[in-house]
Parts: sequence; structure tokens; C-alpha cells
Amino acid sequence: MQTQEQCLRHSRAFMKQRRMGLNDFIQRLATNSYACKHPEVQSILNLSPPQDAELMNANPSPPPSPSQQINLGPSSNPSAKPSDFHFLKVIGKGSFGKVLLARHRADDQFYAVKVLQKKAILKKKEEKHIMSERNVLLKNVKHPFLVGLHYSFQTADKLYFILDYINGGELFYHLQRERCFLEPRARFYAAEIASALGYLHSLNIVYRDLKPENILLDSQGHIILTDFGLCKENIEPNGTTSTFCGTPEYLAPEVLHKQPYDRTVDWWCLGAVLYEMLYGLPPFYSRNTAEMYDNILNKPLQLKPNISNAARHLLEGLLQKDRTKRLGCTEDFIEIKNHIFFSPINWDDLNSKKITPPFNPNVTGPNDLRHFDPEFTDEPVPSSIGCSPDSALATASIKEAAEAFVGFSYAPSMDSYL
Repeated sequence: MQTQEQCLRHSRAFMKQRRMGLNDFIQRLATNSYACKHPEVQSILNLSPPQDAELMNANPSPPPSPSQQINLGPSSNPSAKPSDFHFLKVIGKGSFGKVLLARHRADDQFYAVKVLQKKAILKKKEEKHIMSERNVLLKNVKHPFLVGLHYSFQTADKLYFILDYINGGELFYHLQRERCFLEPRARFYAAEIASALGYLHSLNIVYRDLKPENILLDSQGHIILTDFGLCKENIEPNGTTSTFCGTPEYLAPEVLHKQPYDRTVDWWCLGAVLYEMLYGLPPFYSRNTAEMYDNILNKPLQLKPNISNAARHLLEGLLQKDRTKRLGCTEDFIEIKNHIFFSPINWDDLNSKKITPPFNPNVTGPNDLRHFDPEFTDEPVPSSIGCSPDSALATASIKEAAEAFVGFSYAPSMDSYL
């Protein structure tokens, strides 16, 4: 029997390891001789890196021609520039750049500024995922549980998203510290997450990458979903897609099988996150990656008896391996909303943020970074973040990068907030 301290150490090690992302994960699989013998793993390793099919190409892409440029309309904010901001702290990192706490010099407002390196995006042929993230942000006209985009702009070598600054910490961070949550707290978070997913589905968007790292708490303790880079747009109610992407612990069986999948993939992920909130680790987790994949595909769901029958029934419905029998497959969010587990929730009050969150992060103000991982906040702010590129850097590769993101810049019209 593991002590609580051992469980906590195991949980931290698992959480840390999981940040590496799917590309690194697949490379590690490829170098693991035991894992490579597993037939499902061999099948996965035959795939290209996890990108949409339209991005997969064995040959390097030539510089984009005018007809290939991503053009989403003229910039609505041509005057925005990096020097408008005072960049204070690194608060997150990803494959293509960093997220920084920044204060706008003109109005002293605080924002989270996501700064992405164009060359890194182009090298991995991820332009469409980045533009997809921007498109999804544009469609979010202030849903209470989705991060808001104020505007975006670009320099020759970088893209800038100016986002709501949320400083209550990742759900990931709070799970690390507490290991698991009591059922009422888990229900509250699951309800707010489900509301956000239901809203995205109503826009024909499948989120695809739900995990505690992408779920933030605001200063009052409400859920905010962030990071829309893996969202898939234009998925009609009965539509499917087949891209292999996501985070290993949360991949649904149909994704692993490389079968077409639909919006029910998000309900599987909700089940995995709810299970993790209640038990401390994802439902089919194993340190052995091949075994974990085998568990997701073949192992029956095992639920310890320390949860209510309603929670048990919901987890069994969400973590149904056959997506055609999964809770949410017929009426989507309505089925989730009407489940007995959520009977204590008044959904109108929930969406109006009238329900007091079960946990208050107690932040003292924008400069209170106690809920951010010191791995990020201890890192110095790169001096290049707030600068436009030096003229000496205006090489052909920067020109190519600039041309690939025509139309990225955006500022919302004032009435979008009314």
C-alpha cells in the first residue's frame, strides 16, 4: 500500500513527464524496444507526427505562394506592436513559444501574451493549427468558461495573442498539490468544463485536447479552458475526423484505433479528467506506455467504491470504449447536463457564475503568481520578446514566415463585447 506521500511523489513525476507532449512521446516510444513490439504501438509509429492530414507531406514545403497564404482579412489593429507592453514574467511554455504576463503601457491593464516563433511553427508545418486556434478564439464572444482573445498581431518573426490574464493556476497545479478532489468540487469543475465543451460543439468545434494543464482557474475559482491549438473546426453534429492528436493519457480508443471520431471524443476526455479529479491519476494510466495504450483499448474500467453511484454511472457512460454507446453520442451536451450526477447543478446559475466556487485561489492581484509553476516564473524574460526583429535578421526565412501568416492580426469590434 502506497503512503500518501509516495502517491504524491508518483503523481508529481507523472504530471511532470506528461508536459513533454505527443511528439516527444512518440519519439520515446520509437526508442523503447519493449513498447515497439506491441502491435498497437507499431501501428501508431507508422503515422507521421500528429498533425492534420492536410499538413502531412514527406517533402519539405516550398515557400508559400500567394495562393497558399492564409488570409483571414486585413488587420484590424495595424498599430499594435511588442513595445506597447512591459513583459513581466514567463507564466507558461509550449512547443512554439512562451506565455508571458504583460502590462499594457498605455492603460496599465494586465494580459497574458502568447508569443509564438514563426520559424518553429513552419518547421513543424503547424500553421493551420495555429490559425485554427486563432479562429476558435475569434468565435468565442465571451463565453464564461473560455479564455478571451482581445486582439492579435505579428512581427516578421513572431505571432502575438493578447489574451485574458488568468492567475488562479492550472487545475493540473492544484491536482499536483492535493492529489484528488472531493466529489462536490469535482462536480462543479466538471459542470463548468462540460458547459464550455457544449458551447464549442454548438459552433461545430471539437476541442480534442482536454486535460488538467489546459484548464485554468480564474481569481474567483471558476474554470477557464485555454489552448485551442488542437481544436477541429466545422465538425457537424454527425461529422467525423481522423487526425491522430491529443495527449497520450487522454486518447480515446477510436483515436488510438485511427478510426474516424466525432465530438464524443471530448466526452471521453471529460470522463478521464473527472476520473483523475476523483482518483488522482487518469483512468488507464501506466508508466509503461505500451501497457497504457493496451489498457485504454482493452482493459475494463475499474472504479473503486469510494465514489457515489451517480459518479460511477457517469464515468461508465463517458468512458465507454464504443463511441456509438458513449454518453453524449445522441444529444451531445444535453445528455451530460441531464445526468443524475449533475442534478445539484442549476445550469443557468452556473453559466451566470452565481454558484460560489468550492475553492478560492485567494490571489491578491495581478502580480500574485503563487499558483504558477516556478519552473516558468523563475525563467528570465527573453529580451527579444518585446522587440521587433533587427533589420539584420530580415532574411529570406523571416520573409517566408511573414508571408505564411497573412491575415493573422485581429482586433474585435467594440460591439462584440456588448
